[in-house]
Amino acid sequence: MDEYVVHVVDDDEAVRKSLAFLLTTAGFTVRIHESASSFLAAAPGMGKACLVTDLRMPDMSGVELLEKLNKIGAAVPVVVITGDGDVPMAVAAIRAGASDFIEKPFEDEVLIEAVKRAASLLQPDTEVINDVPAMRERLNNLSEREREVLSAVVAGMPNKTIADDLNISPRTVEVHRANLMFKMQASSLPELVRIAMALELADRGNSADPC
Repeated sequence: MDEYVVHVVDDDEAVRKSLAFLLTTAGFTVRIHESASSFLAAAPGMGKACLVTDLRMPDMSGVELLEKLNKIGAAVPVVVITGDGDVPMAVAAIRAGASDFIEKPFEDEVLIEAVKRAASLLQPDTEVINDVPAMRERLNNLSEREREVLSAVVAGMPNKTIADDLNISPRTVEVHRANLMFKMQASSLPELVRIAMALELADRGNSADPC
């Protein structure tokens, strides 16, 4: 863990210190930043690093921070922490390149494991395998209703909104979500979003191919 530094960005001092204590106790080397702007100022020369950031901050959102990191070409795996009602923004963060997001409140081990997964992306021999044909086959096994729920979920819509749009109950939405997660072999919402993005990119590539 000494090969990289975990940077924690949160405008709440108590939260910053709490997260830093947790991660330091788990064996990580940690640096804290009170704002996204202060983190960005240090980003160009930070070396191998992971980032844990709150999604809602006064100077800029976690999504805006990710977009700025992308612009300067900083290859920093990012774990975003979200509160109640932030799932649409969290999905936007995944689309902007976040490796994971965690909803509050969360167990300590959930954050530790998310940081470890993010750090694994720093390894040069890490392979990201997108077996598009296999994902496409799983997608084809979804029912029409499950596909509708999938589209709404990866767009960041909450269950109640999906239920209203499809004229079904929130409980039924939950059942469809569980079924499609199982069929798509996605262990989490971030993974489901990444699968959907891989399929979208594959579709765009195919449509651009003159052959």
